[in-house]
Amino acid sequence: MELFEAIYTRMSIGKVQARPVPRELIEKMLAAGGQAPNHHKVQPWRFVVLTGAARQRLGEVMGRSLLKRQPEVLAAVLAQEQAKPLRAPVLIAVGVDPPSGPKIVEIENVCAAAAATQNMLLAAHALGLAAQWRTGAAATDPDVKEFLGLAPHQHLISFVYVGYPVVPPQPYSRPLATDRTVWLE
Repeated sequence: MELFEAIYTRMSIGKVQARPVPRELIEKMLAAGGQAPNHHKVQPWRFVVLTGAARQRLGEVMGRSLLKRQPEVLAAVLAQEQAKPLRAPVLIAVGVDPPSGPKIVEIENVCAAAAATQNMLLAAHALGLAAQWRTGAAATDPDVKEFLGLAPHQHLISFVYVGYPVVPPQPYSRPLATDRTVWLE
């Protein structure tokens, strides 16, 4: 797939098949993520790939965390929270390393991890996979971060859900960049 075609046709797809995604395709996505630009070459992203029962264990942690935040939560809402990691056969959590030296700036690390996430989304699209970038309250929860091997102060910027699309995505028009661009000369 040509680069501009991938950029213009990629979209978030939430409805995916339960069919497993071969590890080699996920590894290609991760390798694409690792090519993201990053200041001082610190590669501040941390990828945690969850498949199989690991997704259910994450859902259990997310459920317990929701109960801590909202002890009176309805059972249906709790069940919904616990099922979130099961939306796709593969879930990739993207964490961000904190600055590791005086020249390293936190926002640059966050932006580099976001660029890595976008690279993975484009790679998934080029590989014929469906992918969706999500966050939510769980992304800031210390228990969820701990489960994923991240420290409480580390940012967790994305949960990337990956699978095969249930139906081919329907293209839609997006606003032009010119609507959000100012030129100064």
